[in-house]
Amino acid sequence: MERDTRPQDNVRTHSRPSDLKITDIRFADILGAPMRCILVKVFTNQDIVGFGEVRDWSSRSYAAMLKERLLGENPCDVDRLFRRIRQFGGHGRQGGGVSGLEVALWDLAGKAYGVPVYQLLGGKFRDRIRMYADTDWEGKGTGETMGRALARRMDRGFTFLKMDLGLGQLAGHKGAISAPSGVLEEMRRLGEEYGRFIDSAREPLGEYRRIRNRWYEASSVANPLTGAHLTEKGIEILAEFVAEVRRKIGDDVPLATDHFGPFSVEDAERLLRRLEKYNLAWFEDPLPWQYTEQYARLSRAAAVPLCTGEDIYLAQGFRPLVEANALSVVHPDVLTAGGILETKKIGDLAQERGIAMAIHMAESPVGCMAAVHAAAASENFLALEYHSADVAWWDDIVEGPSKPIVDRGFIAVPDEPGLGIESLNDEVIGAHLDPHMPGLWEPTDRWDGEWSHDRTWS
Repeated sequence: MERDTRPQDNVRTHSRPSDLKITDIRFADILGAPMRCILVKVFTNQDIVGFGEVRDWSSRSYAAMLKERLLGENPCDVDRLFRRIRQFGGHGRQGGGVSGLEVALWDLAGKAYGVPVYQLLGGKFRDRIRMYADTDWEGKGTGETMGRALARRMDRGFTFLKMDLGLGQLAGHKGAISAPSGVLEEMRRLGEEYGRFIDSAREPLGEYRRIRNRWYEASSVANPLTGAHLTEKGIEILAEFVAEVRRKIGDDVPLATDHFGPFSVEDAERLLRRLEKYNLAWFEDPLPWQYTEQYARLSRAAAVPLCTGEDIYLAQGFRPLVEANALSVVHPDVLTAGGILETKKIGDLAQERGIAMAIHMAESPVGCMAAVHAAAASENFLALEYHSADVAWWDDIVEGPSKPIVDRGFIAVPDEPGLGIESLNDEVIGAHLDPHMPGLWEPTDRWDGEWSHDRTWS
């Protein structure tokens, strides 16, 4: 007797997407990739696992608190589930939980249907993603040494560069900054103390908490409210630093700057006019992103492109800056912005006003590949940040993407299902766990049943 079969029984499918259900969510915190990164696994009833990542230096609690709102749901309904949890995100690191889980939902949807995430977003505009090499200040005290460091990035194939420019270059230069007595010294002291605690599991938790909170308070005073100003000497030092870098790397390669410091819009105007001749790709975060009118004023004051956005949550958060024509480049981080689809929406919003989109990324290969798919699907994409060029084990965190992941300054857009990541390497992850959060994919049962009346209207 011939057995009764359905057509789908004779087809090799990756899963049965309509029957897929979320069954568990677990985490692992690692240090040095290049920051503290929180990796996420979302498990399902069909043994498909989705990978996500909570924003660097954020908290796994922002994602864990959403577990009960996702258990039993079909992860392929990405937009519906995103709208359910969207209200629990916010600007800066508070966007990390919602954004990281949105990434994992897309990874699961792509794996369930057997297609890469970019295809679910409407297809790709490019086969390779240009990476910009971010190079921080530590150990590069002059424009000449920074220029040599950037030239080595170029030797490795990078065609877009970024460096720090601000307080670091002015350290030790008497008369470069005017500020109320003790303000900058206190910020610097607290920052150094906090930095010593971050990588240690031996310090008393109470002392760590005290230093962390004092540093937060001191560093969270908005730029125009600190009373700090650049002197003419300070501006000249910064301008000469950029000039020295340009002499080392030439004028052809795009060069962006970041980390200006706690200075006012007036200081930024004066400095930018001095830097116009060095053809910067952009001047990043000169002010807190919330100050739309000051960004608009600054954009009209000098012919240097302005860029901000790594701490902005959702496309609607970018709308005031975009509509004020205050930026030349929007700069979302997928793991704060709301995830992959929201980042594409931000790019589309900016493109309507002739604004390019670069993508901030200081995360593991999981967050990186999420950004790769958003970049591939966005027409106005410019470049994706790479802050891990000196992290030897970064590639080894994941299996699936071709290695090296960043090859001569580019990442090939993967055609494998989901993000293109087959598995996470627990041996590598286990060797780099945050000593303050040493568990590796431990149960999160305590979040099962966590519930509130979430509706935001009556």
